[in-house]
Amino acid sequence: MLFDDLIAEFDGLDDREKLELLMEFADELAPLSALRSHADRPEACRVPECQTPVHVWIDVVNDRVRFEADVPVSAPTVRGIVALVQQGIQDRSVSEVLAVPEDILPALGLSTALGMQRREGMRGVMRRIQRDIRMTASR
Repeated sequence: MLFDDLIAEFDGLDDREKLELLMEFADELAPLSALRSHADRPEACRVPECQTPVHVWIDVVNDRVRFEADVPVSAPTVRGIVALVQQGIQDRSVSEVLAVPEDILPALGLSTALGMQRREGMRGVMRRIQRDIRMTASR
């Protein structure tokens, strides 16, 4: 599974420790590329399931997924979740990313640590990523 290393990091932690680790991941969200960092954030890139404004971009190059995201620094939990996804899927094959379950939080042991709204937001991020991959790969 793509997220095995990340799952291992969360294994054995209680919910408080998992949230603390998630906050650390927030600092690891890669910055946007120069092209995207200076451009407006199109509404088409926004994940509507997230209360926090989360914008995602997917590129597929030589069957490899490139994932960029913009999440406000003022939302460290959401940034941490998106950073986890980024680390889990970056530079993976299209088929590997499409095989990731929409709800990866149970495997990470984060279901009880996060509220319903954040869990739904995470599913929305994965749905958007997989939808955009399918659209990009079919061109």
